[in-house]
Amino acid sequence: MEVALGSAKSLLGKVLTTLSDGLVAAYVDSLQLGHNSEQIRDKLLHTQGLLHNAQGSHAGGDNPNPGLQGLLEKLSRDADQAEDLLDEVHYFQIHDKLHGTLYATTQEAGHQALHAGTALRHTLGSLVHFFSCSRTPKTKRDGGSDAAAAVTSRITKRSKANSATAHADDMLHFDRLSMSSKIKSLLLGMESHCDSVSSLLIGGIPRNSTAVVLHRPQTASMIIQDTLYGRTGIFEETVNRITTGTQTETVSVLPIVGPGGIGKTTFAQHLYNDGRTEEHFRVRAWVCVSTDFDVLKLTREILACIPTKDEEGGSSSVANETTNLDHLQRSIARRLKSKRFLIVLDDIWKCDSVDQWKTLLAPFTKGETKGSMLLVTTRFPNLAKMVGTVDSLELAGLEPNDFFTFFEACIFNGEEDKPDHYEDEFDGIARKIANKLKGSPLAAKTVGRLLHKHLSQEHWNGVLEKHQWLKQQRSDDIMPSLKISYDCLPFHLKKCFSYCGLFPEDYRFTSSEINHFWDAMGIIDSNHQAGRDCLEELVDNGFLMKVFDWADRSSYVMHDLMHELSKSVSAQECLSISGLDFRANAIPQSRI
Repeated sequence: MEVALGSAKSLLGKVLTTLSDGLVAAYVDSLQLGHNSEQIRDKLLHTQGLLHNAQGSHAGGDNPNPGLQGLLEKLSRDADQAEDLLDEVHYFQIHDKLHGTLYATTQEAGHQALHAGTALRHTLGSLVHFFSCSRTPKTKRDGGSDAAAAVTSRITKRSKANSATAHADDMLHFDRLSMSSKIKSLLLGMESHCDSVSSLLIGGIPRNSTAVVLHRPQTASMIIQDTLYGRTGIFEETVNRITTGTQTETVSVLPIVGPGGIGKTTFAQHLYNDGRTEEHFRVRAWVCVSTDFDVLKLTREILACIPTKDEEGGSSSVANETTNLDHLQRSIARRLKSKRFLIVLDDIWKCDSVDQWKTLLAPFTKGETKGSMLLVTTRFPNLAKMVGTVDSLELAGLEPNDFFTFFEACIFNGEEDKPDHYEDEFDGIARKIANKLKGSPLAAKTVGRLLHKHLSQEHWNGVLEKHQWLKQQRSDDIMPSLKISYDCLPFHLKKCFSYCGLFPEDYRFTSSEINHFWDAMGIIDSNHQAGRDCLEELVDNGFLMKVFDWADRSSYVMHDLMHELSKSVSAQECLSISGLDFRANAIPQSRI
C-alpha cells in the first residue's frame, strides 16, 4: 500500500507540474471539461495532500484496504497517461513557437497567432517592396538596394528553411480532435478517481497520524552464538584498539557499521564479553537503541546499568524515576568520574542531529580517567560518520571458506546430524547455495532453517533453483530484515533504489549514468541539486557502495543482496528477465 500511495502522489505531482504551464493550462481550458485548469489543479492538490498524510499512517499499514489499493492503481494509470498526453501537447506548443506552426494552439490563440503571422508577412513584404523600389543612389550612409537584397535573401532562405522543416515535421502529426478527446477522458477519469480515493482516505486516516513505528527485536550483551566465525583477525585488532589504542582521550566513539544481517551485534557481544575487555573497563553497559532515539529514555537506561557509588546512599532508583535530564546526566557524571567504562549502543537507526547526539554524549565526557569507549552499531554509514570519533569498523560478508563452515553449522546442530553420504549427495548443492548468499550470516541462518526442514536432494535443489530464501517472511529472515531499511527511506529514495534493480548484478555505474537514468524515468529532476543528491543519500544509507578504480575515479555498485531487495520491492513496476530462468508465463499481463 505504501508503494501505491507514493506512486499515486508522485504521478499527481507530475500532472500538476505540467498543468502549471500557462500554454498547457490554456489548452485544457479550451476543452470545456466543466472545470477550468485551476479547479482541476485544486482537486489534484487536495488528493495529493491526502495521499501525503496517508503515507506511513495506518491507512497504509499492515491491513491495507483492497478497494483503496485498486483505486490508487487506477488513479496512477490515469495520471501516468495524462502526463504523457500533456507532455505531448507541451512539445507541440514548443514546436509552434520555434517554427511558427499552429499545431497545438487553442482556437483563440491560433487566431491571434494567425493574425500576427499575417501582419508580420505584410510588414516584411512592405519593407522588401520599399527597398527594392527605392531609386536613392547607393552611398556610405545608405545601403540602398544592397540592404533590400540582403533582406530579400534572408527572407527567401528562411522561407525555404521553414518549408523544409514543415516537410520534415509531416511525420509528427498533431490530431487536435483525438488529443482533446483523450485528455478530456483521462482528466475526467482522474477527477472521478480523486473523489473516490479522497472519500476513503478522509475516513481512514487517524487524526495526528504518525509514521508506523518499526518494531525491532531487543538485543542484550549475552552471547547467543558461541563461535565468532571468520573474524578472528579483525576481532583481535579491535580488542587492541579499544583496550590500548585510545588512551589519550577521555571517551572515544567507535562505530561498527554494515548492512542488515552482517553480524554487527554478534561481533559487539563477543567484544563486550572478552576477558581483556572485562579487565580493562571497570564499568560496562549495554543498551539496545533501535528506532527510538530518545535522549531522556536512553540516559535513564544507561544510568540504571551503572553501579551506585557508596556515597550516593543507594539513590539509584530515585535517579531513574526522575524525568529531569539534568539530574540524570549529573548522576552519570558522578558515578563515572574516576572509572573507565565501556558503553554499547546497539542497533541505532536514527539520530536527528549532531546536537541531539552531543546531548546524549555530554555526561560521558566529564570523567577524570582516560580511555573510556562507546561502541555504536548501525546500518547507516552517514550516522556512523556523525557519531564516530575514530575510524569506523566496517563489517563485510564472511570469506567463502569461513562462510561455508558457518553455513553448515546453521543447517546441522553438529557433525552427528549430517545425513549419510553427505559429502557425495549434499555437499555440492550446499556449496552452490552458499555462493549465492554472498557471505551474509543472516542469509546463512535463513537458508539453513529451510534446508534443515527436509534433508533430501530434491528439496535442496528446489531451494537452489527457486531462490526460496527470498520469499521467507519471518522477521529474522534475510529479505524482511533488509526491507526494514528500505521502509525507512523517503519515497523518492525508494523509487531511486527500486529502479536500480534493472541493472545487472555487480554492475558499476557512474554518477552521470544513474542520474540520467532516473531523470529519464521521471523520478528526479537532474537540474536540481536535490536530484543529484539522491545517489549520495543512498550511499549514506547503505544501499549503494562507492568504489574507486586505479585512477581514483569513482563509481557505484550494489551489494548482491541489496540487488535482490531492489528487484523484490520493484516487482509491481519493473520486470527483470534473466536468460537463465526465463519463463514467458511469468510475465504479468500488466507488463505486456
